[in-house]
Amino acid sequence: MASGSSLGGVILPIMVNKIIERSGFPWAMRGVAFLLLGLLVYANLTVRSRLPPSPKPWSFMEFVYPFQELPYFLVVSASFLFFFGMFLPFTFIILSAEHDGMSSGLANYLVPILNAVSIFGRTLPGWIADRVGRFNTMIVTSFLSTILVLALWLPASGNVPYILFAAFYGFASGAFVSLAPALVAQISDIRQIGVRTGSMFAAISVAALVGNPIGGALVTNEHGAYSHLQIFCGIMMLGGSIIFTASRWSLAGFKVHVKV
Repeated sequence: MASGSSLGGVILPIMVNKIIERSGFPWAMRGVAFLLLGLLVYANLTVRSRLPPSPKPWSFMEFVYPFQELPYFLVVSASFLFFFGMFLPFTFIILSAEHDGMSSGLANYLVPILNAVSIFGRTLPGWIADRVGRFNTMIVTSFLSTILVLALWLPASGNVPYILFAAFYGFASGAFVSLAPALVAQISDIRQIGVRTGSMFAAISVAALVGNPIGGALVTNEHGAYSHLQIFCGIMMLGGSIIFTASRWSLAGFKVHVKV
């Protein structure tokens, strides 16, 4: 399911750019709205619940209690920090590439490239995680994303490094989208998976909300350069990767050859 949004992330940027060139921004937004409306109508008419709904009393504290458990608290904290940085490349890679000399025509395809490879990043790591462990896979892909930001995006200065970064980062960061709910499910009672997953996304949505404005402020403060933003992105993701490692430790200690 998560790979579907990556497919949309390939089609929509190209579609929007082409419509803006031909018909202007208002019709580009209308085109996107009509496309989404059609897809949502189809989805709402065809989706069926596997089990009949069983309403129960709503309790706010039900969303708070999971944070008292150390593994859950660490997973959410790690996801919060990782979310702070994860979307910055999506938002700023085109502007950063143009700043470093890439043509607008080519730079506009960086996000579709990133999302195209993310289709595989959101599917293959899940298959691997079922065999070697979800936490183990998340730790590897999180650190890989961090390394790509600090070692490839930060020093990038030509077309090839940017294209390679978009492709590799799309794969590595895509794993987070599909694996984060799986981590919550692994450490939760099956009857609480929905509530606990919702609590996690409610918390980390704050990071996704404020991350881009902070990144924009860093670019402005650096007079249009992007190194401070890239460093901020890398540090936030590094912090998240370290705490993912701590969450694994809370479950299995320092045993390396354990499927977690």
